[in-house]
Amino acid sequence: MCIRSYDQWGKKGFMKWNLQGISEERKENLVTTLYLGSIFILLAVVYSVNAAHNLVGNVESLFSTFTLAQVPGTSVALPAPVNPTAYMTLYIAVFQFCLGLGILEMMILALRITLHSPMTRKAETIENLVFWLGTSYLAITYLVNMTIISDWFVFWAGVILIGGLSLIARSFVLFFKRQF
Repeated sequence: MCIRSYDQWGKKGFMKWNLQGISEERKENLVTTLYLGSIFILLAVVYSVNAAHNLVGNVESLFSTFTLAQVPGTSVALPAPVNPTAYMTLYIAVFQFCLGLGILEMMILALRITLHSPMTRKAETIENLVFWLGTSYLAITYLVNMTIISDWFVFWAGVILIGGLSLIARSFVLFFKRQF
């Protein structure tokens, strides 16, 4: 049994990390390893929650039913499922995964702030946070509540928009870091 002195435990009873002897590179490697491991755990959790609803079968079925559909209001034809409303289980799993990644990004950002990571890494994490939370919003709004084929195309246009917004968020963080 290991008995720890009060100095090793913080005021609230949590063990203090002694990270002074660890190089910045090793700290970043630790964060990256935690992040990747958490993604695999998230994938397993989302799969296990939705496995009873034939998640793998839904993925296979979705891709086997793709056809070229005209984007409403244009003469452009893009791939879309024949019946996009038939894949609600898959869309719910996509929402759960995106929301889970957004929450994971919040935790990684808190860890990066605690470990005093470089501002570029914090900005990257904020970029990912905006993207995944934005995509989870789009998934629940346009995919899960889909009633017409145009919602399929609105979702993908929204993902492109959220990608741009996340890059802008990253650039603002880096800009303000440079200014102050």
